[in-house]
Amino acid sequence: MTTDFWTEGEPVVDKAAPDGPVETRWERRKFNAKLVNPANRRKLTVIIVGTGLAGGSAAATLAEAGYQVKSYCYQDSPRRAHSIAAQGGINAAKNYRNDGDSVYRLFYDTVKGGDFRARESNVYRLAQVSVNIIDQCVAQGVPFAREYGGLLDNRSFGGTQVSRTFYARGQTGQQLLLGAYQALERQIGLGNVEMNARHEMLELIIVDGKARGIVVRDMVTGEISTEFADAVVLASGGYGNVFFLSTNAKGCNVTASWRAHRKGALFANPCYTQIHPTCIPESGSHQSKLTLMSESLRNDGRVWVPKAQKDTRRAADIPEDERDYYLERIYPSFGNLVPRDIASRAAKNVCDEGRGVGPGGLGVYLDFADAINRLGRKAVEAKYGNLFEMYERITGEDPYETPMRIYPAVHYTMGGLWVDYDLQSTIPGLFVVGEANFSDHGANRLGASALMQGLADGYFVLPNTISNYLAAGPFPKVTASDAPVVEARKQVEDRIEKFLSINGDRTVDSFHRELGQIMWEYCGMERSEEGLTKAIGLIRALKEEFWTRVKVPGKGEELNQNLEKAGRVADFIELGELMCIDALHRRESCGGHFRAESQTPDGEALRHDDEFSYAAAWEYFGADGRPTLHKEDLNFEYVHPSTRSYK
Repeated sequence: MTTDFWTEGEPVVDKAAPDGPVETRWERRKFNAKLVNPANRRKLTVIIVGTGLAGGSAAATLAEAGYQVKSYCYQDSPRRAHSIAAQGGINAAKNYRNDGDSVYRLFYDTVKGGDFRARESNVYRLAQVSVNIIDQCVAQGVPFAREYGGLLDNRSFGGTQVSRTFYARGQTGQQLLLGAYQALERQIGLGNVEMNARHEMLELIIVDGKARGIVVRDMVTGEISTEFADAVVLASGGYGNVFFLSTNAKGCNVTASWRAHRKGALFANPCYTQIHPTCIPESGSHQSKLTLMSESLRNDGRVWVPKAQKDTRRAADIPEDERDYYLERIYPSFGNLVPRDIASRAAKNVCDEGRGVGPGGLGVYLDFADAINRLGRKAVEAKYGNLFEMYERITGEDPYETPMRIYPAVHYTMGGLWVDYDLQSTIPGLFVVGEANFSDHGANRLGASALMQGLADGYFVLPNTISNYLAAGPFPKVTASDAPVVEARKQVEDRIEKFLSINGDRTVDSFHRELGQIMWEYCGMERSEEGLTKAIGLIRALKEEFWTRVKVPGKGEELNQNLEKAGRVADFIELGELMCIDALHRRESCGGHFRAESQTPDGEALRHDDEFSYAAAWEYFGADGRPTLHKEDLNFEYVHPSTRSYK
């Protein structure tokens, strides 16, 4: 199939995935995978890009196993990876509350929550491994919240009717990352991990068809260097900053993944982006990022708007019978704990009706008055105190006295580089873990599952699958004078020289902001054929303008943040075009991808399983300017696709 925007190629198949009963697939895969004996592990080197939960845990675990690990991050310390910003918790099927939870129920909830667009094999493995993660982290000293009697506490998150989320107040990501960081630092101290902070990966090195290294830039001195290994692991996170405004740290970018994509790694489901329903609303055009308010707040906070349009009264002045607790009204079974995509669209709908609150009417209330009356202020403070304090510092409003104002914002990306069951991309020797891959969440991620996937991949999955590839090593030595290495390095140097030589009249940030506005308007919470087609044209024009008008001051041989941003934004522009093409080709609504043309009479997402029950894995733009679509069919043997209802 060929269109004006894309062409269709051969299907892609996950050849590593076992068949047979889903309950035993992971155990059988581990048993059948080739092993590397301890003496040979010392002869093998693995490069890991990224030090968040996935990258940090993978580096620590592989080094503990005996491999030589080289770790790279652009932050000044591994512990400043964006995983540290995660607030609410981590899921695990421990069933400590004896409320009917199980590995199978977590598997079911995740497949359903992803709107039946994820692989059953991967999701079941994730649910299985989840129970081990908590034991691992407790052993590391992660201070999970505990009940009065000393047992680990749980709370609920969206899309579930059980309490399976373990948490450390509103700082769960920070505490989990510090656990992984301590394990990583131990291996650094033992000499098993070579840590390279303030280094950014700018190119992937492929020799004889295999990933054998990376080209990195020292962000302090500007020095370009080539680094080699027997395998490369990308743990570089998601691409939410393509929207400019998101809850991601400003440094989060797609460059490591996009460099691999340009070299042949397929990019799967790029249009699946998660809009988080509980974020502090944008306050003006001066903002460069948005702030998340944890989904855990929806355990006790009630979401509402005035029943009347353009009601400008203070929240306290609006009587109870003039309030619309719309999530509780529309979705009585799940109430305020519906999945994120549903809560976000519902908030958009009431604001579109003219019932939003705050400046511009782009906000809804998250009210804790009932919880404070029921539990007391001290109990609420014990659960959410740091989140309330953060909200007050940013907005100047006390959430103990007046409801929070929240509005959806870009938070997470379910798409990423395509990987097989072993987490290996379409480039042999290139493995992808955590948010950087596409494998586990389908079209919508349930809350508290990002931390679960990152640690599952890093601590338990990758260490058991990468050995199957490394068993054929050590591979022939690669040197800086090899032709593919010289070519990769030259590509980086030429690109930097190009940025510095344009000397235009527009800042990098101005291009990034304009791209973000296009993406949010046409590829955000609601998409349409007309809007996406327009967006593709706007992005192509923006790309042409970027390469003729961008101004990057300074030199390459120094600390130069404008140069760093230029490379990232150039990649975001190309990614933005692919996201819009992916969204255009998928003429259905599912999870975080909502097409205006495909909805039920009451405004819910309408899937078309007969046409789109596949993962869309894209090959980089060809000479004709079009990407190539490769489909991976999704088969559901256990959780059969049905209309996803939370009513």
